[in-house]
Amino acid sequence: MEIKKALIAAAIVWTLGVTAYILSDFVKIVDNPDLQANVVLTLALIPSAILGTKFYYKNGAHTNGFKLGVFMFLIAICLDAIITVPVFIIPAGGDHHSFFSDPGLWFIGLEYILVVGIYAAFRLKS
Repeated sequence: MEIKKALIAAAIVWTLGVTAYILSDFVKIVDNPDLQANVVLTLALIPSAILGTKFYYKNGAHTNGFKLGVFMFLIAICLDAIITVPVFIIPAGGDHHSFFSDPGLWFIGLEYILVVGIYAAFRLKS
């Protein structure tokens, strides 16, 4: 695995995801803002993860896509722990425990890994 490229790819996806999550606050569609933010993030994650994966494989890397997806998700978790939670979640009344024990986070993580893995499988196959 090309660690530097994987870190950059993960940072790209994380940045786009956090941006989508935050922007979801500006348009009220449903009464539950947490649900709305998770739905927006779930939808925004698909093109974001594809973009990050394209960046990683741009110059011919051959890493297993599911391993790459797990690595990228772990980087996102670390960035969430040191940036997202202290800057956005704690001021809104949450904490690390509530953030990381939310089943929505783990659903989104599974989606992230699957999108990266499936996209990589199709890209490497062709």
